[in-house]
Amino acid sequence: MQRGSSVEDAFREVARPVVALGSDYADGHVIAPHRHRRDQLLYGATGVVLLATAAGAWVMPPERGMWIPAGIVHDVRIMGRVRMRSLYIEPGVIRNMPGHCQVLGIPPLMRSLLAEAVFVPAEYDPAGRDGALMALIQHEIPLLPALPLSLPLPAHKALAGLCRSFLLAPTPHTSIDAWSEAAGCSRRTFTRLFRRETGLSFVAWRQQACVMAALPRLAAGQPVTAVALDLGYDNPAAFTSMFRRILGTPPGAYIEREA
Repeated sequence: MQRGSSVEDAFREVARPVVALGSDYADGHVIAPHRHRRDQLLYGATGVVLLATAAGAWVMPPERGMWIPAGIVHDVRIMGRVRMRSLYIEPGVIRNMPGHCQVLGIPPLMRSLLAEAVFVPAEYDPAGRDGALMALIQHEIPLLPALPLSLPLPAHKALAGLCRSFLLAPTPHTSIDAWSEAAGCSRRTFTRLFRRETGLSFVAWRQQACVMAALPRLAAGQPVTAVALDLGYDNPAAFTSMFRRILGTPPGAYIEREA
């Protein structure tokens, strides 16, 4: 465990329900597994954040958020320069939030509130302007829309290692035979084990991983054709068909809607 504990040490004795911090991270930075005593809401104005727990992985594109409940061990990988804004919230203060990690949409009002919150001192006056800002944030968090940017990870050690490696370099051409051999089991055993561990077939999981890898690049304005070919698809049409099947809309329409 590392940075999570040291970050919260700065305000461990602060008797305020919500505290905000801002941090900048370089491309490729990795935050080792850690957990927080408080609930956390991450927001990245730029760059992409890949967060993983024992239960799954989540990708947070630019101008999106991530809900991380208190006590959940997670690691973080930074892709591109990330201007991160974090809220640390006393457990139980925000109700009706999930007990698992969740990527969230961050509308313009919440972006503005987060931009202001990082300049609020930890020992702010609850009855003053700073207190009103933090109170409004508490009202807005339960209204943030959930986004389908998660992927289950198996508890099985060998499978988990394969899945985490795949997330860093996904391709639609990885085969069940190759993975079953790497896992040291038969194709039939692998298929059963993978579905039991993730709730998905290997093919469905692989396709969702490719979508997760594509979203940050599409959000950054890269052409669909370039993203599709870089991921290993034979043509943009095959990628678009897979994308539509998983998210219910073609890549261009999805990015336009989310923007």
